[in-house]
Amino acid sequence: MPVKRAPRMTATKPPTAAKPKRGRRVPRPFEFHWGRGQIVEEACFTGTYAEPAIQLLEYDDHPDAFTIRFCYYDHQGRFQRSPMMIDSTETLDGLREALRRTPKLRALLRRLVS
Repeated sequence: MPVKRAPRMTATKPPTAAKPKRGRRVPRPFEFHWGRGQIVEEACFTGTYAEPAIQLLEYDDHPDAFTIRFCYYDHQGRFQRSPMMIDSTETLDGLREALRRTPKLRALLRRLVS
């Protein structure tokens, strides 16, 4: 009886061929076990492997409460439950450009770094 061999592993191309899901509507709802509200601004950039995003979340029950979330989505538009990592100057530049369209988020981040 011939011995079956495992299939040979080959390198695969990065998922750049996948069309990214861009243009998530804002505002849109979110819900955590400690509160819910709206994602009111989002700066994102479609990179080679993922779509990193910086989001401004505002809570319904606490008008002055907010969260800045650093996250990422895969190219199919699915939220990923891992920390966002900026992996290139291209991604950094893309997020910087996207932040120009998010005035509240940009102002909060400016307070963080100044």
